[in-house]
Amino acid sequence: MIIRTAELKDLDAITAMEKACFPIAEAATRESFENRLKRFADHFWVMEEDGILVSCINGMVTDEEVLRDEMFADATLHKEAGEWQMIFGVLTLPKYQGKGYASILMKKVIEDCERQRRKGIVLTCKEELIHFYAKFGYKDAGSSKSTHGGAKWYEMRLEF
Repeated sequence: MIIRTAELKDLDAITAMEKACFPIAEAATRESFENRLKRFADHFWVMEEDGILVSCINGMVTDEEVLRDEMFADATLHKEAGEWQMIFGVLTLPKYQGKGYASILMKKVIEDCERQRRKGIVLTCKEELIHFYAKFGYKDAGSSKSTHGGAKWYEMRLEF
């Protein structure tokens, strides 16, 4: 198992993973991932097993404390020296789910963000995943203002 940051060559694998993990209305497009990878590939953590990308966590950095829907679509809002790591997606290919890969990757993301002296990490999730993120120390900040993909989202915050 290898954990590393993504490269543009990972574009197709990341796009396929997104489509396998999210409904069409919520999934980022290949074009969106290409723009993100060009701007903030160092904020795409990927896990490989036997040469296959099996898990990915990605998002931008900003000084804003709340994840806004515009951030998903506009990679230019990334600010490398920002105080907050936003997480747009936590992905694991379906046949690799339940093996703890996303948990291992999340611990690496948290470790890196602390080392980078960020104030914290913000993500949104569906209600059934609140308990998953809580085990890493994320606090439920209640209903998110996000309407991304037409779903009901909850804001989760981890402050260092």
